[in-house]
Amino acid sequence: MILAGDIGGTKTHLALFEWKSERTDPTRAESFHSADYASLEEILEEFLTPPKPATPIDELSSPADEASESGLHSEQPGPPKIEAACFGVAGPVFQNQCRTTNLPWVLDGAVLAKRFDIPKVQLLNDLEATAHGILLLRPDELHPLNVGTPPTQQQAIALLAAGTGLGESILFWDGTRYRPMPSEGGHADFAPNNDNEIELLRHVRSHYLHVSYERILSGPGLYAIYEYLRDTKKNEPTWLAEKIAAGDPAAEIAVAGLSGQAEIAKQTLDMFASIFGAEAGNLALKAMALNGVYLGGGIAPKLLAKLKDGAFMKAFTNKGRYKRLLSSIPVYVVLNDRAGLLGAASTAGQLARS
Repeated sequence: MILAGDIGGTKTHLALFEWKSERTDPTRAESFHSADYASLEEILEEFLTPPKPATPIDELSSPADEASESGLHSEQPGPPKIEAACFGVAGPVFQNQCRTTNLPWVLDGAVLAKRFDIPKVQLLNDLEATAHGILLLRPDELHPLNVGTPPTQQQAIALLAAGTGLGESILFWDGTRYRPMPSEGGHADFAPNNDNEIELLRHVRSHYLHVSYERILSGPGLYAIYEYLRDTKKNEPTWLAEKIAAGDPAAEIAVAGLSGQAEIAKQTLDMFASIFGAEAGNLALKAMALNGVYLGGGIAPKLLAKLKDGAFMKAFTNKGRYKRLLSSIPVYVVLNDRAGLLGAASTAGQLARS
């Protein structure tokens, strides 16, 4: 049995697998709201502790009969024996330790191994885990934004995932297989491409000393774009302001924009898609990711209709003399929101086999 986890700023996904060498479905999986817990250990205690079986009571039985029939004399099942575990974590991982970026957690693989009696525990950056996962995806778990013309020889692959934050990773070909490389590229400086984006940068800089791409290409970033347009265009409808105040701002903006209910929401999605495309193109150039760019995370599938309308690819290929090269690169939206969990499971499976 192996244990895999995808530890995000919003959700923590855990699963148990009978993983040998090929992709398999989990024997048990569960999701937790990360902020409700003080640590990963607290979540693991809850997940790995088997539920107590119900004890039916027959009012006509004697106490001895009740004990026998309800199984009170039998041993309760203990936690499953786990051979190896791997957790993809939203944050930089050094020497199998991580201080998470969007949670007040500190993770240590050795501490987790000792506490839960797991022989091998490995921490990966969450995008490194997702990079392992995209290699296992089926064609129906991907939606192409650009078919492209990839080279016959294997070249690099790039991955961007927008959600609570922005993660980036590169997969390089070592001559035998793809090897994911961790990155904190989402925290690199945001580079505006036009006057409107320059004004957006000025607006966000009034709140933060450093404006990274994550400040724009994330759930909070979507709201930051909206706030900029609201404060400069003065075209926020009252009904949308009320919905945003009562619910999840990014989700409400996305619904209003995709349905065409509010012009400010449509403009927000236009800017988001264009900036997303530009940064994806930047990463593709830096990595020479000729074999594909993959868009993971929770936001891309939800905004698929917007990403398909051409704004993303226009910005992606808008690289001057390198437009033709960028046009040849396949671009996919990852539809399976458990790619990070799959990648962690494949790594745990390798640990178990070794």
